[in-house]
Formats: sequence, C-alpha cells, structure tokens
Amino acid sequence: MLGYLLIAIAVFGLDQWSKAWAVRHLAEGPIHVTGFLNLALVYNRGAAFGFLSNANGWQNAFFIAVAVAIVVAILVFLARSARRDRLTVIALMLVLGGAAGNLADRVRLGEVVDFIDFHIGSWHWYTFNLADSAITVGAVLLALDAWISRRKAAPDKG
Repeated sequence: MLGYLLIAIAVFGLDQWSKAWAVRHLAEGPIHVTGFLNLALVYNRGAAFGFLSNANGWQNAFFIAVAVAIVVAILVFLARSARRDRLTVIALMLVLGGAAGNLADRVRLGEVVDFIDFHIGSWHWYTFNLADSAITVGAVLLALDAWISRRKAAPDKG
C-alpha cells in the first residue's frame, strides 16, 4: 500500500513545481499554446469554478479545514480498509496528492495558483492547475470503480 503513496507524492511534487514555474514565467502575461489552450497566471481565493472567491477572507480557513479533513479521511480510510482494490487506491492517491497540493498553496499563499486556461473562441473554462486535474481524474476513477463494483455485485438478470 505504501508504494501507492508515491502516486500522491508525484502529483504533489509536479503540482508544486508547475505552479512555481507558472509564477515565474506567466507574471508578465499569458502564453498562447494552441487555439484552445493558454497558460495564464490566476490566483484563486475560492474553490472549484471560483466558488466563494469573492467572500471577504473567511473562505481560506474554511477551505484549509476541508482539505485537511479530506487528506485525513483518505489516510484513515486506507489505513483501516481491508479493501485493497487497485483502482480505488490509485484514485484516492490522485485525490490525496491534488488536495495536498492545493492545501500547500492555501497555507503558504492564502490562495491557489491556477494557470491552465482552456477556451473555445472567447469562451474560457475556469482556469485550473495540475492538482485540480488529479482530483478530477481521481473522482472520475472512484465513480467508475463504484459503477464496476455495483455491476459485479448485481445479480445477472439474463
């Protein structure tokens, strides 16, 4: 099980490295990469999709508490769980690494560094980072794992 922890460590390390790169290289302005992707430095005081970004400052402590709770819950679940399903563990390690990456930003900066800007024409998706991507992929894998598990457990109706 500890070997899987390397996934979370790698996600955390790549996330922090990429954010440091973004702060150094994108402060002067965005970099156009393709017709649908820019790298643009954004500091997000809120959560996903800018949720609570305009609140008056209390949200950082709230999001730190939520991130700590998620990290602790994942670690406790993995320590106590008899289930050692590979897909579940990988998904949880992605979420753990991503949550730790954004938590580090919130503790150190009071906000999260985002820099990946997908767009179609003038419509831009919310800017995000590698930690957000890892959390999203981990959540999708958890949903897929739950769906697969439910299908395996369901009696055959044929």
